[in-house]
Amino acid sequence: MAKFYGTGRRKTAVAKVWVMPGSGKFTVNNQSADEWCGGHLTIKQEMISPLAITKQLNSIDVIAVVKGGGYSAQADAIKLGLSRALICFDAGFRALLKPKGMLTRDSRIVERKKYGKRKARRSPQFSKR
Repeated sequence: MAKFYGTGRRKTAVAKVWVMPGSGKFTVNNQSADEWCGGHLTIKQEMISPLAITKQLNSIDVIAVVKGGGYSAQADAIKLGLSRALICFDAGFRALLKPKGMLTRDSRIVERKKYGKRKARRSPQFSKR
């Protein structure tokens, strides 16, 4: 049985995603997708959206290992990794996923703190007297 791999990143989260023909099982960090999401349906829908777009929800098994970041960043990393793995699985899926923005890495990261400032841009309170 062939496995196809894709890496996804978002903020500080990194996801390794493997895709293989199967029955539609979705595993994240050795847990089912429902268990991992903990009732956050929007996060789950965001994660499986590449499968929904390519109409592969019940014909592909997904195994994802994700580290770093929070729930939302991890879900976005899984989404990108899943999209990349699906393209390795079938190059024809690229035409479906590319226009929906599923193959674009969101490059926004936290701006570093500067000296003399409270945060990245927030200045200390100004006092006239």
